[in-house]
Amino acid sequence: CWSLLAASSGGQGGVVIALIFALIINIGAYWFSDRIALGMTKSQHISEQDDPELYSIVREQARLAGLPMPKVYEIHTDSPNAFATGRSPKNAAVAVTTGIRRILSREELSAVLPHEMAHVGNRDTLIMAVVATIAGAISMLAMIAQFSAIFGGLLGGREGRDNISAC
Repeated sequence: CWSLLAASSGGQGGVVIALIFALIINIGAYWFSDRIALGMTKSQHISEQDDPELYSIVREQARLAGLPMPKVYEIHTDSPNAFATGRSPKNAAVAVTTGIRRILSREELSAVLPHEMAHVGNRDTLIMAVVATIAGAISMLAMIAQFSAIFGGLLGGREGRDNISAC
């Protein structure tokens, strides 16, 4: 019931503030998901002059997938990995680690990158950013309810008890 949730999380005002905060986070995740992912992995932008081979592989896979050329990034780590990010095909980025470059041949890397390009084409990165934000908002509401129950009493007085029976 709305009244039970509102009472346990600082009143209806607390719920409204939490939902507005979640909306702001969701919009931020939508607009900045690519920068967040690339920043967290310390990715470095690669130009065609920096790595013509990698750039040509990505360009060819984008062409075959019918997608615009994404930005290309490299992550300096021994872990073999590759990922795609971005809110749309026009704002996409593909990142590969130096570890995967060391162990895969050009042909093998050309088989891995179409999988990443499919994520771009299907907007999987956008969907996952939104899902993660919603999960975070639910977690935040649960934490507010928990702290409210511990430090402020779950329902607070007679009015709160009457609201339970209305559920």
